[in-house]
Amino acid sequence: MPAPHPGPAATADAEGLALDGPHAGAAPWPRRVGAQALAEMRTVLRNGEQLVITLVLPTLLLVVLTRTDLVDLGTDDRLSLVAPGVLALAVMSSAFTSQAIATGFDRRNGVLRLLATTPLGRSGLVLGKVVGISAIAALQMVVLAGIAVALGWRPELAGLPAALVMLVLGTAAFSSLALLLAGVLRAEAVLAVANLVWVLLLAGGAVLLPAEVLPGPLGDLAGLLPSGALGEGLRSAFADGVLRPGSVLVLAVWTLVAGSATARFFRWS
Repeated sequence: MPAPHPGPAATADAEGLALDGPHAGAAPWPRRVGAQALAEMRTVLRNGEQLVITLVLPTLLLVVLTRTDLVDLGTDDRLSLVAPGVLALAVMSSAFTSQAIATGFDRRNGVLRLLATTPLGRSGLVLGKVVGISAIAALQMVVLAGIAVALGWRPELAGLPAALVMLVLGTAAFSSLALLLAGVLRAEAVLAVANLVWVLLLAGGAVLLPAEVLPGPLGDLAGLLPSGALGEGLRSAFADGVLRPGSVLVLAVWTLVAGSATARFFRWS
């Protein structure tokens, strides 16, 4: 269970995620958000269970799928197929599963309500979480991409800008879904649902492997999921150096819908 973490913060309205105004005597708002982001990062990095799902499992999958024939990938260039999918899986693990569980237990333990009444405020708390998890995702990308390159991966460098767009959109979409889940379900339910969704998307969400290797209608459906959109988008970026408009649209819609639902239904206690 993620441990409660201290953070600076503020007076907020009773409902909603509205931006907070200035607070006399408090540190500047960007500094408060930065402090909260650092607290979020420390929470993840100190939690062994979260490190397993955000870094250890993606690393194991990268090595196993590229160095063994346990799964028929339909190609001899296994690394070019698997490496982008592992990066997508890492984003899903940190921005969705890890963040949903941590936020759910923070909510149950009263940490969210406490921080929301400090100078940080509700909007600062949410932004701090997003910034913190984005920094964790960036660290994952460096580590996992470095391992893939050491194994022989040679991505199309012209596709780096497109890949960055996909990673930002993927983080936004999965963070919105994580906050929605954490804000409407009990902590124990969040734990169960977040892990179940992670397993289901790993198996049939086209995040790790392309949609065309999935059976029948599942392949068509996977492209409409945030996991499939992110996975396919990263594979196109690193293999062909292009940005997939369809993947951008899917992730943008998921971000908009989940973000709007979070602002409407999120409960702070």
